[in-house]
Amino acid sequence: VVPPWGWRCTPRRGGSGCPPAGQVRSAFLRFFQERHGHCRLPSAPVRPRGDPRLLFVNAGMNQFKPIFLGTVHPRSELAQHRRVVNSQKCVRAGGKHNDLEDVGRDTYHHTFFEMLGNWSFGDYFKEEACSMAWELLTEVYEIPKDRLYVTYFGGDASLGLSADEECRDVWLHLGVPASHVLPFPLKDNFWEMGDTGPCGPCTEIHYDHVGGGRNAAALVNQGSPDVVEIWNLVFMQYSREVEGHLLPLPQHHVDTGMGLERLVTILQNKRSNYDTDLFTPILDAIHKGCGGPGYQGLVGDADVGRVNMAYRVVADHVRTLCVCITDGIYPGLSGAELVLRRILRRAVRFCSEVLHAPRGLLASLVPTVVEVLGDAYPELTKNADQIVDIINENEVAFLSSLARGRRIIERTVQQMKPSTNFPAEVAWSLYGNLGFPLDLIDLMLEEKGITLDSTAFNKLALEDAKRKAGGPQAGQLDNRNTCLDVHSLAQLQNSSVPATDDSPKYAYKLGQNGQYEFSPCQATVLMLYRDQSLQKEVGAGQRCGVILDRTNFYAEQGGQACDQGYMIRLGQQDILFPVESVRLCGGYVIHEVTAVETLRAGDQVQLFVDEAQRLACMTNHTATHLLNFALRHVLGDNTEQRGSHVTAKRLRFDFDTKGPVTVEQLQQVEQVVQDVIKRNEVVHMAEVPLTLARRVQGLRAVDEGYPDPVRIVSLGVPVETVLTCDSEAAMQTSVELCCGTHLLQTGAMEDLAIISERQLVKGISRIIAVTGGQAKQAREVGQCLAMEVDSVSLRMKGKTTSIPEMQNLSKEVGQLTKVVANTAMPQWQRKELQTILRALQRTANTAIKKLEVQQAEEKAQSLLAKHCNQPVIIDTVPADSLSILMKVVNQLCNKSPGTSVLLLSPQVSGEVLCACQVSKNCLPMFSAADWAAAVCTQMEGKAGGSPVVAKGSGNAKGMQGALSTALEFARSKL
Repeated sequence: VVPPWGWRCTPRRGGSGCPPAGQVRSAFLRFFQERHGHCRLPSAPVRPRGDPRLLFVNAGMNQFKPIFLGTVHPRSELAQHRRVVNSQKCVRAGGKHNDLEDVGRDTYHHTFFEMLGNWSFGDYFKEEACSMAWELLTEVYEIPKDRLYVTYFGGDASLGLSADEECRDVWLHLGVPASHVLPFPLKDNFWEMGDTGPCGPCTEIHYDHVGGGRNAAALVNQGSPDVVEIWNLVFMQYSREVEGHLLPLPQHHVDTGMGLERLVTILQNKRSNYDTDLFTPILDAIHKGCGGPGYQGLVGDADVGRVNMAYRVVADHVRTLCVCITDGIYPGLSGAELVLRRILRRAVRFCSEVLHAPRGLLASLVPTVVEVLGDAYPELTKNADQIVDIINENEVAFLSSLARGRRIIERTVQQMKPSTNFPAEVAWSLYGNLGFPLDLIDLMLEEKGITLDSTAFNKLALEDAKRKAGGPQAGQLDNRNTCLDVHSLAQLQNSSVPATDDSPKYAYKLGQNGQYEFSPCQATVLMLYRDQSLQKEVGAGQRCGVILDRTNFYAEQGGQACDQGYMIRLGQQDILFPVESVRLCGGYVIHEVTAVETLRAGDQVQLFVDEAQRLACMTNHTATHLLNFALRHVLGDNTEQRGSHVTAKRLRFDFDTKGPVTVEQLQQVEQVVQDVIKRNEVVHMAEVPLTLARRVQGLRAVDEGYPDPVRIVSLGVPVETVLTCDSEAAMQTSVELCCGTHLLQTGAMEDLAIISERQLVKGISRIIAVTGGQAKQAREVGQCLAMEVDSVSLRMKGKTTSIPEMQNLSKEVGQLTKVVANTAMPQWQRKELQTILRALQRTANTAIKKLEVQQAEEKAQSLLAKHCNQPVIIDTVPADSLSILMKVVNQLCNKSPGTSVLLLSPQVSGEVLCACQVSKNCLPMFSAADWAAAVCTQMEGKAGGSPVVAKGSGNAKGMQGALSTALEFARSKL
């Protein structure tokens, strides 16, 4: 069969006859799409959707998990697919798959890579999957058959699994010699999604780089760089249960993955991924940017000065940075953002410390990365400028942190006692707060002949890991009654239990009195779910999930919190079954209830939604759409939603931003929203085919799977109008794909106040807003605080000559600053008041300092007249604070340079303040620190300072003795 592709290549030819990486990728996609009827899907973003356990998308199958788990909504686009092909952007750094520290040491580890994959969801299985793979590799890519080896699962007696002879026979039937078909145990040829869930045997295809007619079977799976795995075909046919045993899956799936980088290495007749055209343009750009020796592909001891390793690190990491930043993961302080920060900082260090490159080299590589990957992933081209800005800003911040960290290490070492370990707390603070690399801390300490207290450091790291792990896991067990497992979902479908009709959740209207009226809903209990099993009956006092034929309860989805309420059995009005949470799973709505009496399948129930809570959610969801529109209107069309969450109390909205939102912009956003509220616009909602909805110009949609047909929510413009050809109506208002519940008219929102706006990480801001009565209350609080700030401001402008009075004003400003920072009020007003309060604090501090200097000068003048031309002045003087007392001492010494001064100041509290300064002429015999210590010890107090200046305090009972001690000490030293 002659392949229909525009190129042919064998790895033996090499040279210019080899296909570029772009052609290799497109040939894979076209082969499955055109020849084998697969639907070609774009790569999912590397930020995982709906999977909190994953830091990054690290395999092609991540976006298809809902299909494997059976939780996919039957009306969603995803559920319609049977055969799929794509090239998925993947990042493996942090978490289970962590290649970060290996990257650069060898020629094949990467943090970012592309996974070519084809999938079958309940369609073809082993025979077709193997046949397609063999056809592509040997006929399209023309890889010599004698260089390919295949492995299959050899069975596992402990699990009661026999060898996958079906798979072995398929390969033999395809003509693969028996000597090239090899069995391997569980660890090599049995793939699992996690500790539980879908799994199955796999078959891997390996390639021998050496060839020449030899038999390399003994090198397969032995870690040899000469014989490498290129493609893994997973046959999902089991599910691993919590107890550890395997159950057959109701539907068989195929999930294959082949790393593009390895494939291109073979087809371009190379031995290193970094020698292919996926990397060579970037390596050339690095060389051009830093000068010095070029990339030679050296590893280990041959790579003197780690120059080649640095090339590989920088080339790999800049690809990862470009892809992650484009997909909305920015360098930050936790989770994926923290891992990306480490990747960026590792690249910056190799640039500056090994390659001795000028600042900005990393960001200068972005256009080259875009050139290499932009055709396959056009989103990179769109975001190139933003990527450059974020990399540059983070590089500057890191280099500043390095300088600061070095200073902290120097200072700590100076203060350490001889032959002690470097304190773990300081190292942990440098690592955790400044992002100072551990190996750099070790290196700097090694240079000084000091070691880190590694036991204490590891203990701190372990405590931190436990603290971080404790959060999300605590809530995972609570899903066992609301999250249907794959077998229960299959059982429901096989028993012809219909998906829940949840259209009654939209059954509400505005009554004549302007109040919302929610239609009652009567339903039948179809099944109960408890402890991961379907049950027909659940006893009193037990928690369970209730599956009904229909419901008016809203299940948590699309960023909107679920409804709460209760259900009653028909004819038993006085027994309420409270509904605590509602979830959607595979088209079934599961209501979590605690059964107050026995509940049975077949029971007729009446459902009552908590109307106040629902209405508040509706209000805040419509407000979220309005806010999205207003932000785009004020900040520009590039303002993209990054996430949102709607509850009855408030709404949260995350979005792209070039920088902090200004006071004026916050006011404008609120004004745009308030104008739409005042116009009391109608909220139009309609279900339309997904393909039709996606044609709407200006449509706002987030990256998530939508059902088909999909619901469109349009403010002020009928859905039919925005759907008409060439209509630009959606550009002038809010039009979104949304399954949430909304107001029918915007007027019921009454008001919206943005009560918080902050940057989560560079480039992403988070807004918290409230509506209705809460917004009104926030504005009233804001007005009250503004009046208090005005009052303090006026009083400060008055001619205050008293230090205590000015100190009280300063204290009031400090208290107001805390209240303004922590109170729910309009964010624009908070920012304005914070600016005023900062200025008032500076004014108060300056005024206090000025008054203290004046007062000190007067007291010094008086004392100087009293102790004319004395070499030592010892006296008592009234002073409101130690700060004033020190200033009096300084003034005296400045006016009489040869004099040493010690002053005591008794306070109303019974405390005595002490301050002293020794003339430089008297050093080193006479020490201020020793002088103050002797005096304060006499008063049962403490003191400290330097040989020149010291201060302390003590008890009034010993003051007279202290004056005598002061004089005796001075006489003994002079």
